[in-house]
Amino acid sequence: MLGFITRPHQLLSLLCTGLRLPRLSVLCTQPRLGAMAVSSSSWELPLVAVCQVTSTPNKQKNFKTCAELVQEAARLGACLAFLPEAFDYIARNPEETLRLSEPLYGSLLGQYSKLARECGIWLSLGGFHERGQDWDQTQKIYNCHVLLNSEGLVVATYRKTHLCDVEIPGQGPMRESNSTMPGSNLELPISTPAGKIGLSICYDIRFPELSLKLAQAGAEILTYPSAFGSVTGPAHWEVLLRARAIESQCYVVAAAQCGRHHETRASYGHSMVVDPWGTVVACCSEGPGLCLARIDLNFLQQIRQNLPVFQHRRPDLYGNLGDPLS
Repeated sequence: MLGFITRPHQLLSLLCTGLRLPRLSVLCTQPRLGAMAVSSSSWELPLVAVCQVTSTPNKQKNFKTCAELVQEAARLGACLAFLPEAFDYIARNPEETLRLSEPLYGSLLGQYSKLARECGIWLSLGGFHERGQDWDQTQKIYNCHVLLNSEGLVVATYRKTHLCDVEIPGQGPMRESNSTMPGSNLELPISTPAGKIGLSICYDIRFPELSLKLAQAGAEILTYPSAFGSVTGPAHWEVLLRARAIESQCYVVAAAQCGRHHETRASYGHSMVVDPWGTVVACCSEGPGLCLARIDLNFLQQIRQNLPVFQHRRPDLYGNLGDPLS
């Protein structure tokens, strides 16, 4: 489903002219008005696309689905398309996860590089099962967020630092560390046609220190490609995304997995874009599809100017909880 929730200045002509989208329909809702007016013309603002898919263990079928969404995003004028965590595949067990993995410059990333080049679009590949240089020693992989430019070149990689080892009643256990190694560092924000992007992945959203560090390093857009489950999704997904946007005063873009991947795993969906005021400006529902949003950096700067929380921070205190003030 192609969905929009927009502020008036972001309203896309697509809603008025109609869309010729096979297998996709349009969902329009009443806008939730932000608290601040913006002077930018919507036609001057970069357009981003957020792709929602249901990955399976079939890598080529997954690529075909993702490629169709990316091609549609490019046709609609997006400069950057975001794909979710595990866009390449979601396996049935850790053994299959390892068997299907590839090195960063293997055949699958080669296909995505060609896709980006042919479509002339940047791609945020939100969680690639990467066989790193230590594969022979560890026999484990990395959950790697790859950013490709419109020439198909890798301009940034971020390896997930917080691994999801949790046991949620009703959702089933998750032991990411059974097959995955944690990354050892954060990636500096990367300049793109939509703004400076700070990279992260799924479970990282629960650690606000990461988003604050990325914002302090210059990020204007935070991205959380994810595969939230059916229990944590309804309870925490939108709340966490809006909280990260508000506290960091950044746009938050979250491409998500949706639906049933195989017999033992399903994801919540509801991919969305949140603006720096905490308003959901675009979202998908449960099924595969995409949503579109315009990124207004003037609006972001206005919020940061009117509510200068980063100037008011007290890092001299935060590491000394319980110590008396000097």
